[in-house]
Amino acid sequence: MGLFKPLETSKTENIMDNKNSEIEKIKCLIIGSGPAGYTAAIYASRANMQPVMIQGMEAGGQLTTTTEVDNFPGYPQGVTGPVMMEDLKAQAERFGTEVRWGVVTKVDFSERPFKVEVDGSKQIEAQVVIIATGATAKYLGLESEEKFKGGGVSACATCDGFFYRGKDVAVVGAGDTAAEEATYLAGLCNKVYLIVRKDYMRASKPMQKRVMNTPNLEVLFEHTTKEITGTNVVTGVTLTKTAGGKEEEVKLNIDGFFVAIGHRPNSELFTDYLETDKVGYLKTVPGTAKTSIPGVYACGDIQDSIYRQAITAAGSGCMAALDAERFLADLH
Repeated sequence: MGLFKPLETSKTENIMDNKNSEIEKIKCLIIGSGPAGYTAAIYASRANMQPVMIQGMEAGGQLTTTTEVDNFPGYPQGVTGPVMMEDLKAQAERFGTEVRWGVVTKVDFSERPFKVEVDGSKQIEAQVVIIATGATAKYLGLESEEKFKGGGVSACATCDGFFYRGKDVAVVGAGDTAAEEATYLAGLCNKVYLIVRKDYMRASKPMQKRVMNTPNLEVLFEHTTKEITGTNVVTGVTLTKTAGGKEEEVKLNIDGFFVAIGHRPNSELFTDYLETDKVGYLKTVPGTAKTSIPGVYACGDIQDSIYRQAITAAGSGCMAALDAERFLADLH
């Protein structure tokens, strides 16, 4: 595939499970795809690091569930998320990246070369590892929510808010993220409803003050989402209002429904070896993609709980590849 030539494999003892199996030895392994992983692959392959990418369960990352992307440089007419991911993948493969289907099921970062298990059986040893497994947005779990993903349901206001300029939207959540998304949307939309399950917000006091001082933003306390309605796209939402022990059904006409109840970093495989924050995001040395283990790098949303944009993910993917290249150069 492309310029890539597989390295020779050898039969050695698999330290991960003490069984004899064929272990593939490579320079650079990239775990996860998306803007961060593909950008890391582009830079790594151009630096002759012969990267192998394991795409994971969601090849292309969260952007494959997004329709229009208007804020990524280089696409003046906009582009759909899946098309942009295919473009990035093709560019990475052009320079020799081997992109593989599969899921990493186990890692051993206790010593280098690092040992990685794919699909429960395939064994790989890598001199450097770049982690780009991202973070998964939390959703409410409604059937109607799943139905309208990409058709009015979004987990990123800064990504999709532009498409709802002058329209009415709803945001569900009670923390700082929900407050930030709601106030951001209030600058674009005609009306914003903030749906809060309890009779108070968990957001910081300054964020709550900003919400309350935004004239076209209405907070609906003690409301829960029952169903998102529409035909091909979102046209409304049905809420359940709980007050004084009584329940009342409330219907709103909206064009967009934004879920802002947090993200879950996809870091479970790595927490035995790498430092994380209290939520689970991998910690990196400020200004770099370096994790707590030399030779292991993290990029994209797996280490970014603040920006979570395709362009920032791509930038950190570049950083990860350059850091990995310098690490390998210093070994010689």
